Amino acid sequence: MKINENCRHILLTLENAGFSAYIVGGCVRDTLMGMPIHDYDITTNALPQEITEVFADYRVIPTGIKHGTVTVLHNGEPFEITTFRIDGEYTDSRRPDSVIFTADLREDLARRDFTVNSIAMDLNGNIFDPFGGEDDIRKGIIRCVGNPTERFNEDALRILRAVRFSSVLGFEIEKNTAKAIHTLKNRLDNISAERISVELMKLLDGFNCIEVLMEYRDIIGQIIPELTAAFDFDQHSPYHKYDVYEHTVRAVHAVPNELECADILRLTMLLHDVGKPAAFRLDENGRGHFKKHAIIGAEMADKILHRLKFDNKTINTVREIIYRHSDEITSEKQIKRILNQIGLDTFLLLIEAKKADNSAKHSFVLAEIDEFNGFAETARRLVAENACMTVSALAVNGDDLMEIGYKGKDIGICLNNMLELIIDEKLQNDREKLLDYAREMKI
Repeated sequence: MKINENCRHILLTLENAGFSAYIVGGCVRDTLMGMPIHDYDITTNALPQEITEVFADYRVIPTGIKHGTVTVLHNGEPFEITTFRIDGEYTDSRRPDSVIFTADLREDLARRDFTVNSIAMDLNGNIFDPFGGEDDIRKGIIRCVGNPTERFNEDALRILRAVRFSSVLGFEIEKNTAKAIHTLKNRLDNISAERISVELMKLLDGFNCIEVLMEYRDIIGQIIPELTAAFDFDQHSPYHKYDVYEHTVRAVHAVPNELECADILRLTMLLHDVGKPAAFRLDENGRGHFKKHAIIGAEMADKILHRLKFDNKTINTVREIIYRHSDEITSEKQIKRILNQIGLDTFLLLIEAKKADNSAKHSFVLAEIDEFNGFAETARRLVAENACMTVSALAVNGDDLMEIGYKGKDIGICLNNMLELIIDEKLQNDREKLLDYAREMKI
C-alpha cells in the first residue's frame, strides 16, 4: 500500500525525531479500498509544541492547536498532524470542549466516528485496527465506534456523514447505528447550515443515493422539511410511475456524473418538484395537475438554499432552472429568448434537468430526450453563429440613438423593442435598418 512521497517524508521526519506517526482516517480507508487519496491526516504521540519544533524549518500553521492539530506544508502540500488525544464533552455538537493528550493510539482511535475511519497505518504499511474497521470495509458496513448514541450526541453531523458514506461507498449502515440515526435525527438542528450543505452535496453525488435517499428520507426531511410533503404523494398522472419524492430521488440519480456542474444539477433535481404538493389539484377524472408548481418551487428552493447558506450563484442557477423546468420549448425563437434571459450555460443545464426529469417518469416520455438534445444543439449553433439574442449584439447602441434624439429610458425601450423584432425575424440586425426603425418610432 503506497503512501505518497510527501507524506512518507512527514512520517519519516517524525519517526527520526523519536516519535510514532501514522496516517489515519479516510486516507487509510481509501487506501485499503484502492481508491485515490486526496489528502492525508497524520496522528502522532508528539505534542503540538514538539511537532512545531520537529518541523521548525517548514511552514507550520496552528490550525487547531487547542485540540492538538497543526498543519505542516511540504512541497506545497498540507498535512494535518494531530496528537493522540481523548476528547472531552461536546457541548456545541461540533468540537470537544477540551482534550487530553495521550500516548495510547488505541484511545485516540476510540474517539473517532466509524470503524472504517478508525484505522491507522504506519510508514511501512502496518495496520493498527482495534475496532474491526478493515473487516467492516470488506463487508461493506458503516458502524459507529462504540456506542452509536454517544458518537452522534458528541457530533450530530456524524448522522449525516453516516448516510453520506453509505451513498458514496455503497455500504450498508449497521442496524444499531441506523437505529440511532433515525432516533437522534433532530440533533441535526444543532449543526451549522454550512456543514450540513457540504455533506448533503457529497451524499447526492453517491452512486448509491437512490437507496440511501429512500431509506433515510427522514434525515433529508430533517434538514429540508419542505420535502416531507412529497413523501408518498401520489401524482395521479399518466406520465408518472413514482410518487413525488421517489420521482425526485430518481431524477437526482439520473444526472450524468461526467456532466459539468453535475453537483449543482443534482441539487436542482432534489428541489425541482418541491412545490408540487402545494400546487396539486385533482380534476373530475381523477387526474392530478400541478399548475404553477415550478413557480412555487423556485420560490421555495430560493428560501431553502439561502437557509442552507449556499452561495448566490448556485442559488440563482437552481432557482432559474426550477422556474423553467416544466416550460415547453416549441421554436428557435423561444430558444433565442431563453438564451437572452439566462445565457448558454444555464440553458444547457436546463435541458439536462428536463432530461433527468423525464428519466424518472414512464418510459414513453423518454422519446422527448432526442428533442431536448436538439434544443441544446440549436442553442450552441445560435451562439456559435453570433445570432443576435442580446441588446449588446445589436448593430446600434445607445449612443447611436442619442444622436437621433433619444433620451433617458426611451433608449432602453427602443433597443429592447428592436431585439424583440429581430428575434421574431421581423427586423434585420442591420445598422441602417435599425436606425430607420428608430427614427420611425420617434415620430
